[in-house]
Amino acid sequence: MRPAVRRWWPFTVRGTGAVLLAVASFVIAQRAGIPELLYFASLLAALLAASGIALLLTRGAGSVTRTITPEVPEVGARASVLVRAGLQSALPTGPGRWRDALPSGLSGRAEGASPGLSSTLAGAGGTIEVRYEVVGTSRGIHSLGPFEVTTTDPFGLVRRRLALGRPTAVTVGPAVVDLAPLPTASGEAGGSRQTTTMQLGQGADNLVARPYAPGDSMRRIHWRATAHRDTLMVRQEEQESSPAATVVFDRALSRWSPLAAHAPGADAAFETAVSACVSVIARLVHEGYTVDVVDSDGALLTDPVEGGDDIDARRTAAGFASLRARSDDPSHRIVPASAGALLGPVVVVTGRLGADDRASLGTVARHSAMPVLIVVADEGIDADLDGLRAGGWRAALVRSGGEVAAAWDDAMEQGYSRVG
Repeated sequence: MRPAVRRWWPFTVRGTGAVLLAVASFVIAQRAGIPELLYFASLLAALLAASGIALLLTRGAGSVTRTITPEVPEVGARASVLVRAGLQSALPTGPGRWRDALPSGLSGRAEGASPGLSSTLAGAGGTIEVRYEVVGTSRGIHSLGPFEVTTTDPFGLVRRRLALGRPTAVTVGPAVVDLAPLPTASGEAGGSRQTTTMQLGQGADNLVARPYAPGDSMRRIHWRATAHRDTLMVRQEEQESSPAATVVFDRALSRWSPLAAHAPGADAAFETAVSACVSVIARLVHEGYTVDVVDSDGALLTDPVEGGDDIDARRTAAGFASLRARSDDPSHRIVPASAGALLGPVVVVTGRLGADDRASLGTVARHSAMPVLIVVADEGIDADLDGLRAGGWRAALVRSGGEVAAAWDDAMEQGYSRVG
């Protein structure tokens, strides 16, 4: 039986057989004059009617709740979905099927068998709890649902399809790729969080103690404060400060396909650029940098991300789920005017390069401790990149849908630039 027919036909295979048998018994009983067959056909018809009435009393109880882990899945990553739905039925129901409608931004198998429910006349509602896995396929905010349950009567003759609850908004964030660490050569501004020593007193007893944080050396544990507070404490003999880095994401529409301004996930090159941007943010934050993320027109794309806070970096990546390209500003800059005075690392993620872009990028390379340029484009721009590399940029090209990590490795392996 075709799926289109099954949606309106209320009988199961067993029920369809019962209908055919009842009709045949009526016809044969009338023509052959067999009253026993007439009684049998009437009994089947009454059973089918009772089964249908019993299912009509089945209804949803409460709302459908979905728990998604992680809460914001990334493109290409798996997530677990736990669905709880309530049902009430005057009579016990037989085993059925469930299905959760998946949006285009998620893929997976969201259907399966559901167990039968006992009668809920006593007041207790029956609950269907199912779990399935999905994979993020497209960045954006998508609607998951509705949740459909197909129930049958205790005899398995009639089925009823119920759409329960409302769809749930699911945010699919861009893919965060694990990038290689920054180079640690002398004269480089990269590396771990910088510290400046500040002597607070003579002897360990005069040092300020603070709670232990992951990454602290065991040699810095303040044992007396640990014993006093019953939690690990470390000596605060250093005043920590996070160096600053800047990530520039050029969203000007002239560098991307017009599809990049329509909807998230529509332009493959722009999606690769978004993934590169959030991956760079995660790497710089992990290295201890406090990162400012700006557009090429100077507008902040998110609040500054504190160095060392990997969770905040992931949260920032989730905030890029609905990011799109914008119309060009009159200056057509590839970097903000203020970027020329930045001394810390500057990472620029952009699309197609223009004829005048090399000049505007030159001042940044002369001041930044580590200027990195990641160009997402499909046409050949090797000559432009060679000129930028000669001017001090660590420049790398990545194709649409290409390996961001490989482009980052290429940029990190290039010669060291100097400040000033």
